[in-house]
Amino acid sequence: MELGNQIQIASSSGSTDVVSISSLIGLQTRSNFYHVKDGLISLLRNCLELEARHNSSVTILSGYVDHFQSLPSVDVGWGCGWRNIQMLSSHLLAHRKEARKVLFGESGFVPDIAFLQRWLEIAWESGFDPPGAQHFNCKIYGTNHRIGTTECASLFRSFGLRARVVDFGPKESELLYLSVPGSTLGQPVKQRNAVRVSGPMDKYVHRQQGLSKGRHFCHSLHNGKSDNSKGKSEGPQVLIDWVWNYFSDKGLTISGSSQVVVSGRAPLYFQHDGHSRTIIGIQVKHQKNGTNQFNLLILDPSDGTVALERSLKTNVGWQKLIKRGVHTLKKPQYQLCYIDPGIASGEELNELKTINSIFFEL
Repeated sequence: MELGNQIQIASSSGSTDVVSISSLIGLQTRSNFYHVKDGLISLLRNCLELEARHNSSVTILSGYVDHFQSLPSVDVGWGCGWRNIQMLSSHLLAHRKEARKVLFGESGFVPDIAFLQRWLEIAWESGFDPPGAQHFNCKIYGTNHRIGTTECASLFRSFGLRARVVDFGPKESELLYLSVPGSTLGQPVKQRNAVRVSGPMDKYVHRQQGLSKGRHFCHSLHNGKSDNSKGKSEGPQVLIDWVWNYFSDKGLTISGSSQVVVSGRAPLYFQHDGHSRTIIGIQVKHQKNGTNQFNLLILDPSDGTVALERSLKTNVGWQKLIKRGVHTLKKPQYQLCYIDPGIASGEELNELKTINSIFFEL
């Protein structure tokens, strides 16, 4: 609605931005992707319910999500960030009426990467994330530049969506992070002066811009290998607990009975050095020794959608593709983007132009 008001006001003044937005709305095309007839989340829920018959577990899933995979000769090696934005968009269009009314000019579909790039440029032109815009010189359309969490947040915020950024890292890195006043999740953290960058985790994305074009930046992590040698076992649990509280909305307890619950929360954009994925849920298994074993449930743009569908329909091998235990979270830093309900307007929309974050120590 706010975007509509801005277009109406600008239209009366003959703004070229209005012509640009109007043209984009008319020209943008739907992203090609393999559509799973029964829906991946529905298939996954069936597998989880069958699994729950043989163990004591509680699983929370987001609602409908389409899987967008990186394609050879199109975006393999650099497009994971865009693909995760497409996954989040598919959920928002399916589940949030207010988002459907503002996203992508009310097109009702997920645009392909080229048009997402143009929408991000418009966000920058509108004043969202000036440091990020400066890094890319306000130009990203038609390139294979890798993006990170702050670009995800900037794009969604430009439509009035309340996209928030959360950082997880070592204590010594805390001064690099900025708090997000008014966020609904996380412990309050004091405002800090910091070097203005387009995002704490995005430093790693930007650092990789100088690598040779032949080297793949986005890659799958099935082997769980990491460059973190500290081996802190308690650190990743902070992230796990945050994700559990997010999807449960602090209203679901870890009980001894098995169940699979669909949350009202949107999926999470999940970034670390080298790759990004989409978290679509979380599972906790109650062990016989009294401990709880957690698994993040993720969709990876590096995986093929057909392979995901086949593994879920046959109930064979899907765990390796979707489940990620605490032991796989060995990177020193992680970053999440989540989207609160509602549409910002007025002064709140203006405040969203500054991308800050909540910090949690790992």
